Amino acid sequence: MSPGLECDGFVFLTGFNGMSLDGELSLDPSEQIQEAFAQVNMVLCEGGMCFEDVVEMTSYHVGLRDHLEQFKAIRAQYVHEPYPAWTAVEVAGFASEGVIIELRVVARRSQ
Repeated sequence: MSPGLECDGFVFLTGFNGMSLDGELSLDPSEQIQEAFAQVNMVLCEGGMCFEDVVEMTSYHVGLRDHLEQFKAIRAQYVHEPYPAWTAVEVAGFASEGVIIELRVVARRSQ
């Protein structure tokens, strides 16, 4: 699976969860959330972009209400005004056991 795909100046990133690149998974929700954002940031940077280019974000959560405040605090470290559109969705689970977060992001390359 591609970490991102560019089409007509938009970059689509999906499937970024709390599992580290070496396959390790922390049981700490904050660490998983931080890992997901760090991976998105890494891919954006590789493409010459940053979180200021993000126009839309969807976050998928197992136990959304249990870690929403942690998520918002970590999100605030990466996302600043002008804020992208954001939707948070509660899900029953993910393919990888123990994962509690997954991010889908759409960014637009600056003109």
